[in-house]
Amino acid sequence: MKTLVPFLAVGAGGFAGSVLRYALSLLGQRLSIAFPHGTLWSNLLGCLVIGALTALAAKTETLSPAMRLLLATGFCGGFTTLSSFIYEMFKFAQASQYLYASGYFLVTFLGCASAFCLGLYAVGLWAKG
Repeated sequence: MKTLVPFLAVGAGGFAGSVLRYALSLLGQRLSIAFPHGTLWSNLLGCLVIGALTALAAKTETLSPAMRLLLATGFCGGFTTLSSFIYEMFKFAQASQYLYASGYFLVTFLGCASAFCLGLYAVGLWAKG
C-alpha cells in the first residue's frame, strides 16, 4: 500500500493541474482565440511554481517527498510539461553540464517539432488512403 501513495499523489496533483490548465485555456479564449493565452499563462505560472518549489525544497524541509510529488511532478506536470523541462535544464546548468543542457534543449525542441510534423504527415497519409 505504501508504494501506491506516490502514484496517488502524482495522479491527484496531475488532475488538479490539468483542470486548472483547461480553465486557463477557456479564460484565455475570452481574450482572443487567435493567440494561445491559456498555454502561455500555464507555462509561465507552472515554471514560476516549480522554481519556487525547487528553492523551497532545497532551502527548507517544509516539503515532504510525497508533497513534492503532488505539487512538482503531479500538479506542475499536469499544468505544464514545460515546467519539468525547465527544471531539468536548470539541473544540468547547475551541475555545469552545459553540453548536456544544450543537447537536451536542441533534441527536445527539434525532436518535438519533428514529431509533431511527423504526426501531421502520418495522419494526412492515413486520411487519404
